Amino acid sequence: MGALSPWHWAILAVVIILLFGAKRLPDAARSLGKSMRIFKSEVKELQNDGKPEQPPVAPATPVQSQRVEPGTVPEPNHTDARPA
Repeated sequence: MGALSPWHWAILAVVIILLFGAKRLPDAARSLGKSMRIFKSEVKELQNDGKPEQPPVAPATPVQSQRVEPGTVPEPNHTDARPA
């Protein structure tokens, strides 16, 4: 009862084309698309307005550890320095 049938949509399209003309419809659609892009960019700018910009974070570099074998621990008083 409340849904529009394909015939209703066709009659509505013909009436719109007769009212506005076939030349103006593409121009109106183009200007509507530009307006929507501007609106979306303004909304995005307003959402980011309160947030400070953060610099991109560089990925962490992995650090390799050296494995010490139990028998290779240096003596407490031993140094690697050579006498002069």
